[in-house]
Amino acid sequence: MSEVYRFGVSLEKILIEAFDRHIEAQRYKSRSEAIRDLIREELIRKQWTEGGAVAGAIVMTYDHHKRELVNVLLDIQHDFQETIISTQHVHLDHHHCLEIIAVKGSSSEVENLATTLKVQVGVKHLSLSISSASE
Repeated sequence: MSEVYRFGVSLEKILIEAFDRHIEAQRYKSRSEAIRDLIREELIRKQWTEGGAVAGAIVMTYDHHKRELVNVLLDIQHDFQETIISTQHVHLDHHHCLEIIAVKGSSSEVENLATTLKVQVGVKHLSLSISSASE
């Protein structure tokens, strides 16, 4: 088990009150848990901007009736096979599909994959969620 370090933080009253409302709304059990999440989020953002290793998910919806789109999306995914861990394909209705693509690799490669998919005609929406690829 890792060691726990305690430290003090001085904040303006208005800021701590707003933070406490955020903690309650997000259902954190303590300020410490919320602060840990904020620190992790900032460190992941730093990994992302510095080109570090990240893991995440690309969630994409598209019209599978758009001419050649399915083939183009598959070709792109094959081009990024070292970044893609797995995919899940869901039929939403007769025309639309949802694809969830688990990714791991350098932030630049993950972002390149997401951007390459997003700009294809027929892709309705794409979002990228990233997390740390390591401790």
